[in-house]
Amino acid sequence: MSFRKEKKYRLSWSDQKLLKALLVDKGMKPLYPSRLINSIYFDTKKYKFFYDSEEGLLPRKKVRLRWYENNLSSVTKETKISSVEGRFKISENFLGGNFDPENDIKIFDQDSGNLYPVVLISYSREYYLLEGLRVTFDSDIRYSSLKSTIQSSVIDDECVMEVKVSNEMPDDYIESIIEHPISRYSKYSRAMLKTFYLG
Repeated sequence: MSFRKEKKYRLSWSDQKLLKALLVDKGMKPLYPSRLINSIYFDTKKYKFFYDSEEGLLPRKKVRLRWYENNLSSVTKETKISSVEGRFKISENFLGGNFDPENDIKIFDQDSGNLYPVVLISYSREYYLLEGLRVTFDSDIRYSSLKSTIQSSVIDDECVMEVKVSNEMPDDYIESIIEHPISRYSKYSRAMLKTFYLG
């Protein structure tokens, strides 16, 4: 288990273009080819994970199934945990790759019991490296509800840049390289707020 520091930057399309150009001038280089990411997020019947995230409670978690492009033969279950010590992610193969997203899948969590599919989130991700920082740009973010909705599918009008570095780095290392204001940005929370009635 390895903890990491993570910063997020909520961007308009024009902000993303300008910031990307600025960081390329600073030496940012492509790390991997861009690809489509698909994630189904799971939650309890009372949406505990969503409300914990909105209230900023620690520890908290998110549970999702993830696959790349249209490759449903390779699906990963990911549990993202935020704690006072930092953030970390646990990944494992799901059902040996035998996966059909149309089925009503349940996942059992040892702390919260049965979890149910809530939203499907898809987006395009670009990968870069800058002075030891792993930088990703996510755009064309689409939210599709898998439950009762006020709007079943939404395209986000904003983008997000995420920057990750190992927990051993100084707290201000990211800010010393990227002088752009950080912001909270949770795709799962945005998906819930844009597609669900939560009143």
